[in-house]
Amino acid sequence: MSGLSKGIERAEARLKWDPSPLGAPPSDLDLIAATYRAGAEHGEPAYLVAFDSRFSPDGTIWLNRDSTDGKGLGFDEVLTLELDRLGSDYTRVVLAVAIQQGFGRLEFQTVANPAYQIVTGYTVLAEGDFTSIGAATAATVAEFTRNASGAWEFRTLLAGFDTDPDTFSRTMGRRPS
Repeated sequence: MSGLSKGIERAEARLKWDPSPLGAPPSDLDLIAATYRAGAEHGEPAYLVAFDSRFSPDGTIWLNRDSTDGKGLGFDEVLTLELDRLGSDYTRVVLAVAIQQGFGRLEFQTVANPAYQIVTGYTVLAEGDFTSIGAATAATVAEFTRNASGAWEFRTLLAGFDTDPDTFSRTMGRRPS
């Protein structure tokens, strides 16, 4: 944050987990950023940044680090958002995590020590684990929204979903029913 009136200009989302026990299939968690345009803040995302599309079309959001097994040092996945450069037609960005289901059903409670952290500079905006949504296979974590003056604001949005990663990526921005 470079000043309260300017809001959050740049942020970083981080995800970590421990590798699966010996002999167990790997746990593959994916950090996702979904962008939404004005007037469609809760519909399908305009675009996603995730493991299969690591850069936004305008270069303002990118996945710096991607892990398929949690064997990284420190944070296994890191995603950078340059909100101050994001086009003015974008008014919402949702950060989420999905668990790949290629080796059978995995839930947050079956992944070893999954945790997230969202920072701006040296300021921690949010951090936590997924204990409260243990049976979920995907989760929204937080959102950035552009206010009337154009400044970006942050809100924690931890909510679990029981769905496959493809469906989740299309529906993660919807209002809770």
